[in-house]
Amino acid sequence: MVKPATRPLSQYSMLALQLLGQLIREGRLAKGFNTTDLAARAGISRALLQRIERGDVGCSIGACFEVAALCGVALFEPDESALAKRLSAHTEKLALLPKAIRRTKAEVHDDF
Repeated sequence: MVKPATRPLSQYSMLALQLLGQLIREGRLAKGFNTTDLAARAGISRALLQRIERGDVGCSIGACFEVAALCGVALFEPDESALAKRLSAHTEKLALLPKAIRRTKAEVHDDF
């Protein structure tokens, strides 16, 4: 399947990306990082960092989250223990689900 050149996004998504980019920029400046230093710490290019700060939709979510964490931007929970607790609860729920939907085929015993 061919990837479309542009992807339609809601206004809400666009505003959220712009807000995240602004928060990352403010966090970077508050911590005293320049774009080159922060990009090196995050393991990304300076150009990608600039795109993240502009709210570009084509940036990897992993790169965005890593840069946000380095800048001190809280994404979900203010402390890691609360986030780990929520993740643990979610993992426990997933453990209750069956591993597979289809039943395994019955083993055939054909030794005569």
